[in-house]
Amino acid sequence: MAAGCRFVAGYPITPSTEVVERISKRFPVMGGTFIQMEDELASMAAVVGAAWTGTKVMTVTSGPGFSLMMENIGLGAMMETPCVVVNVQRGGPSTGLPTMVGQADMMQARWGSHGDYRLIAIAPQSPQEAFDLTIDAFNLSETYRVPVMFMMDECVGHMTEKVVIPPADEIEIVPRVLTDKKPGEYLPYATNGWPVPENVRAGDGYRFHTTGLTHDEKGYPVMSAEVQEINVNRIIDKITDNADKIIRIEEEQIDDAEVVVVAYGITARVARMGIDLARAKGVKVGFMRLVVVWPFPEARIAELAERVKGFVVPEINLGQMVLEVERCAAGKATTTLVGHAGGGVHDPQTICDAIVEAAR
Repeated sequence: MAAGCRFVAGYPITPSTEVVERISKRFPVMGGTFIQMEDELASMAAVVGAAWTGTKVMTVTSGPGFSLMMENIGLGAMMETPCVVVNVQRGGPSTGLPTMVGQADMMQARWGSHGDYRLIAIAPQSPQEAFDLTIDAFNLSETYRVPVMFMMDECVGHMTEKVVIPPADEIEIVPRVLTDKKPGEYLPYATNGWPVPENVRAGDGYRFHTTGLTHDEKGYPVMSAEVQEINVNRIIDKITDNADKIIRIEEEQIDDAEVVVVAYGITARVARMGIDLARAKGVKVGFMRLVVVWPFPEARIAELAERVKGFVVPEINLGQMVLEVERCAAGKATTTLVGHAGGGVHDPQTICDAIVEAAR
């Protein structure tokens, strides 16, 4: 609401239902629209359509619903539709552990739909960040005209902590960038020095076409390898070429570290306890928290791999983001997964043991 979202379509699913319950009560009194759709396929379709009215839009789900949304998330990527998709992760696969924590949708957030594209994904570690980073998610979606995945987990989603909501005039909001071209001059997928096209609102007098098919600057389908090359490379390049602006990490005691722990979400909080235990044993260990997980901080991991012995990656899955750390380390430092299949958080001692072993 603070980010300017005024349309949400969703379908109840544990452990995310409280989000849409709250929205369903607040939106009617503040000029917003909430629709409970018949399923998650329809929810994502409604969100993609609503965005073209000029409205900021969002949907909310968990693992099984996230899977059902993937086709239309790919549609949103191809049509360059700004939107936010909140996934409060739970244990899987399939129905899995509906009421218990997991972090096993991280690769799905990056690769879940078919074809080549790039999205942005964010992982909060606290209720305060659930507020602050949701605003950032909307801002990024508007800046790059792309679906942004907001990868919460059940623990953060159900956590109760103090949240400071600043005055509205102190919250930085990126508005929808609408073209100043006249109808007849506007091309919905034309760019001019910036790889992101300008928007128009349906109903403002512009006649435009948008489709999930490979398309030209007019938005019309063109079935050729040449146009595919231009089309797909641009929707990738607008993210990869601006990755340094999008990537966000937090680092602690990295300068003299022999081992670096890489974590995100609720596991980042638990990892700090394991780090404290390892430091008490005299291990020089640093910490990197992934705030933005996609794009991944490839260059920073590669840089650290030149001078540390190893990376330790605790996550509530059996190996997802650890694969990116290992790839970027390129054999120059060891990479150790501290996996957990879901249903609970790590024992900090397990993380400590992995740190001590990596430092040997």
